[in-house]
Amino acid sequence: MSLQWLRQRERGSWIAIQFMVWVALRLGRPAARTLLYPICVYYAVFSGRARRAIRQFLHRVLGRRISWRDLFHHYHCFASTILDRFYLLAGQHHRFQVDVQGAELLTNYLNRGQGCILLGSHLGSFEIVRAIGMSRRDLEIKVLLYEENAPMIREVVRSLNPQVADTVLSVGAPDTMLQVKDCLDRGGQVGIMGDRLVQHHQTTLCKFFGTLARFPTGTMRLTSVLKAPVILFFGLYRGGNRYEVHFELFAEQVILDREHRDQQIQQWTQRYADRLEYYCRLAPDNWFNFYDFWSER
Repeated sequence: MSLQWLRQRERGSWIAIQFMVWVALRLGRPAARTLLYPICVYYAVFSGRARRAIRQFLHRVLGRRISWRDLFHHYHCFASTILDRFYLLAGQHHRFQVDVQGAELLTNYLNRGQGCILLGSHLGSFEIVRAIGMSRRDLEIKVLLYEENAPMIREVVRSLNPQVADTVLSVGAPDTMLQVKDCLDRGGQVGIMGDRLVQHHQTTLCKFFGTLARFPTGTMRLTSVLKAPVILFFGLYRGGNRYEVHFELFAEQVILDREHRDQQIQQWTQRYADRLEYYCRLAPDNWFNFYDFWSER
């Protein structure tokens, strides 16, 4: 994985996004989904770098020649999750059929008053998982995100649901780690994405779909410091209004000793990469990383 995602500008315009929000909430989901077709055609044709990255990834997963139909379907899945995000932020959870697997993990820790780290990725929809958590009024959720390269989406989130926007903790802010620890100490949940680099020197090589790729080490360093249980989550979009949410225990605690620290970080990160690959194979059209994940540049 390279740092291309940090340099990649947010596509689209504020007016276009606001128009889509208006159509979605005023005219309904069928009308809004109709607009996704020309939008996806446009991006499939004119976003060359993202198109090549999707083709490369799908070829690794499917092991065959990738057609334009495959590429369009991938864009359409991504656009569908973005559209559904508007409804979830607006509190319209009833629109969706969600199959949740492993929810008892969260319930058990919640009943014991123990905070957990939710470790996710850019596979599928994070918003559907956050919506499930926020539907429980006895559960506090914070999300650790890097938002600097997506200011328009950040503003949409704040305009639709200020309460959700206030749960976001910015990566790199002076008091972020203190807020994370306070949330865990109160028995809350903190969501982290484990598949994006922020600093190139904080990486380790892991085997991912048969080839070495760079994964961030900061995630495992952070979880070891916080000494909290780590639960993997994946919110897979299954077409139409259907989602499938998976929770599974990653570790009761990530422990790193000083003598073998780098080796253990690599082993924990490889374990994460293996589970990410497993779920990518379950839903390859849900991998929403539109840049060359294996690039060394």
